[in-house]
Amino acid sequence: MSVSNFIPTIWSETLQKALNQKYIGVANCSRAYEGDIRQKGNSVKILDLGDISVGDYTPNSSMSYPETLSGNAVELVIDRAKYFNFQLDDVDHAQAIPGLMEAAMKNAADALAKEADQYIFSLFATAGTMISCDLVNDSTANLAFSLLEARTKLLENGVPDANDIVFEISPKVAELLLKSEINLISADSDFLENGCIGKFAGCKVFVTNNIASYEGASALHHYCYARSRRAIAFADQVSEIEAYRPESRFADAVKGLHLYGAKTVYPNELCVIDVSVSG
Repeated sequence: MSVSNFIPTIWSETLQKALNQKYIGVANCSRAYEGDIRQKGNSVKILDLGDISVGDYTPNSSMSYPETLSGNAVELVIDRAKYFNFQLDDVDHAQAIPGLMEAAMKNAADALAKEADQYIFSLFATAGTMISCDLVNDSTANLAFSLLEARTKLLENGVPDANDIVFEISPKVAELLLKSEINLISADSDFLENGCIGKFAGCKVFVTNNIASYEGASALHHYCYARSRRAIAFADQVSEIEAYRPESRFADAVKGLHLYGAKTVYPNELCVIDVSVSG
């Protein structure tokens, strides 16, 4: 690829597709919204129509008047703007294998997806429930008990089915979960989603390096998630992508801008499991 045959629309769509394939935290968010994303500071509307009442039906009798749905529109502000800007020298480009620029764009997608996922997992303080799981002094079997406790909390808070719940855990916590002799149920369909390693108690389990953590006095704390897929809303747009020839360089360059925002819409459907691990 060179500047002369660069088509922004196609490359923007290609980058967005690559992002969607790399997301884990973002992929488990609600992405149904209304509004255009053109610049940082824009907002989109997340619609919540609320519950619908159900009544008893009596034959040959009139039903009550139709219920008016008073939907609440939650504003999601696009407050994150991340860019990339790289170049490939003409000499290196000429000597490289075909597809070098395409490979560079995939690397850009990897970096942008990592930033967005880390942002999703930085929202742990907005969770409606926090569960502590101390694996420093207790058996690793307690990890499974904590996951089950989080699952119960979400079901009690109105998540209709365990299939609507996902667990998102760090690689170290995944290792401990597997070492606790918990057999994760897996099938080919489970692995269609990036990062999924199987099911536990009917809930899909995802492993990601982007889980938030902090170093405590004697252990590293991993803020793992248990949530419904609508708990956090996310909206994004690859708003700008441009190829150009930098002055004073014999090189092709590409720069792009990724705009996004996220909001915890249903905090009672987000549970954080604070897993403390020594070493």
